Order: sequence, then C-alpha cells, then structure tokens
Amino acid sequence: MTLEIAVLPGDGIGPEVTEEAIKVLKAIAMNFDHKFRFTYADVGAIAIDKQNNPLPEKTLELCKSSHAVLFGAIGDPKYDNDPTAKIRPEQGLLKLRKELGLFANIRPVKAYKTLLDKSPLRKKIIKGTDISIYRELTGGLYFGKKTLSDDGNTASDLCTYSRHEIERIAHLAFKAAQARQNKVTLVDKANVLESSRLWRKVVTEVGKSYEDVTLEFLFVDNAAMQMILNPNQFDVILTENLFGDIISDEASVIGGSIGLLASASIGEKYALFEPIHGSYPQAKGQGIANPVASILSAAMLLDHFELFEEANRIRQAVDKSLELQITTPDLNQKYDNVTTSKVGDFIEDFINNPEDSNLNFSNIYLGQSTII
Repeated sequence: MTLEIAVLPGDGIGPEVTEEAIKVLKAIAMNFDHKFRFTYADVGAIAIDKQNNPLPEKTLELCKSSHAVLFGAIGDPKYDNDPTAKIRPEQGLLKLRKELGLFANIRPVKAYKTLLDKSPLRKKIIKGTDISIYRELTGGLYFGKKTLSDDGNTASDLCTYSRHEIERIAHLAFKAAQARQNKVTLVDKANVLESSRLWRKVVTEVGKSYEDVTLEFLFVDNAAMQMILNPNQFDVILTENLFGDIISDEASVIGGSIGLLASASIGEKYALFEPIHGSYPQAKGQGIANPVASILSAAMLLDHFELFEEANRIRQAVDKSLELQITTPDLNQKYDNVTTSKVGDFIEDFINNPEDSNLNFSNIYLGQSTII
C-alpha cells in the first residue's frame, strides 16, 4: 500500500515524539512492503511565528491532498500566558478539525499490566481497564457562537448540536461496541442541559438499531467519579465535545502517564492521528518526552487503512518496551538513560527483529552491551 502522510509536528515536544512515530512507520513500511511518503508542514505557534497564521493555507491544502495526517502537539507559553492574544495556536487545530470534518475523536484507554504500579489509583481498581472514548469533535461549546460585552464584563459561549451531528458519531460508537464488549455509555448532563436531552433522545433512537449493544446513561459529574471508582464498568463511552475533552484527560491517570494515550480524529473523508498530550514546552529538547502516545497514534493510522497486522506489530513492540522498562522518565524509575529517541529505536528494532531475546533487547538498548 502507498500512503501520502501529511506530518504536522507542531510545537514543544511535538517534533520529537512525531519523529519517533515516523521512524516506526518507516520500519513497518520496510518490513511489510508498503510505501509511506511523509510531507511536512507548520501548524500552531511555529506557524504564527513564521506566517502570523496558526493554520497556513498551504498546510490545509497538504492535509486535504494526503491520505492521513500525523499530528504532534501545539501550544507555547507566550500565547498560553497571554489571554489577550487574538491569534492563538489552538485556533489552528480547531480550524483544521472543522475544515477536514473530523467529527469523531477516538481515544483508547488501557491499563497495562506492567504499569499498574505507576497509576495513582489502586491496582485492584484499574486492573483490566480497556475503554474506548468516542468524543464528538466539531460541535458544542468549542465551536458555538461566542460573545463578549462591550465593557468586557460579560461573556457567553453557545452550545449547539443537531440530530445529524449526534447520529453520525453514535453509529460509530455502537459499531465499535459490537467489536468489543457490546456496551455503550452515553455521558451527558440531561438533567440540566437541553442539548444533552437531545443527545439522549437521538442516541436512544440510534441504539434501537443495535439490539446486541446495551446502552447506559451517566451524568458527566457521576461519570467523572465512576472513572476513578470503577473504570472497568466502561466499554465504549460516547459523549459531546467538552465532556469528552475532560473525561478523556481524566482517564489518562489510569495508565500512569498521559504520554501513553493515542487518538484518532475521523471524518467522512479525512483522518488525523495525534497523541492527546499537549506541547509540554518545559521538556522540549531534553530527550525526556514519552513518544509512545505518538507511536500508538501511528498504529491507529494503520488500523484506519485496515493494516491490522502492521498495527499489532507496533503494539507488541510497545508492550515489550514497557515490560522491559525501556521507557522515558515519566514511567521509568529503574534506568535513567532512556531517552525519547532510545524508546523509538527499541520499538523500531522490535519491528525489524521481533524474535530476538528479551535479554538481548534489554542489554543493547540500555547501553550495557558492546555487541550490536
């Protein structure tokens, strides 16, 4: 298969983690006889600095002419700490989602057996957790009409959803549940919000077409609590934009590091893949950023094109790196010399040599061997 992939590394640690994902994809292409062509473009703060535009037209054109987009991260303190800034990096990502019609954000959340001790939650609570969060991505408060009074003392954000917007992501969530544990939990605030009541009505109607899937409802405040008390009760979570943003970040503590969480943003024509973490500017250039979320996002890219064997090879490599503690400092307390690039090197080599012994892998990648 030949794929044209637009690469938008972005800001902060984005370029570093994206580089490792590309390294891994190149290994997949070589071992499975594919051709992946990567074309780079600017987005976010770096694009503002160069062109005074967080999403230059050439970047958007590249994304629309590619099969998929591999995204890094956006954000910079000089904009984050300036609430008066009229042009902001985040505007680039929001516009990109809207322009590409990326209405569904899919975020897997998994508790890895080898990392149960890394989570602040008790092992018995998180063990076995495997959740897929389906977040509506192009509607709601983030895209609604925004107003600010002339005196600057009153502001509003309008949350608007249509039946069509709800139906299209609901169908995706139910279909995903059919391939998992046949359960969808709609997270809303239907006791207060009219938009949530529409969500509940429409999702209930859609659910009737999926008789093998159980549909449950939780108010978002209760769902946030249940995510900590008993995450194993969830299979597929379906929710609107703002709630999904919050719930998915909360879920990141289950795995022990936000550096493990990948995501896919899917539309009817285009698809974008990115780690859910931010640009983490404090870690820029230090070699401590965890590239696993970006690498797993690359695996989701392969899934999207039904390259399931290739995607599973990446996941096997990630599992092995976690098992051998070849991970960055956010997860690694045993070794202090594992950098962002070393994690990528290990995963790349596992893809090339999946039959090598654990001892050989461990010795080479922790710098304890002179024979490579």
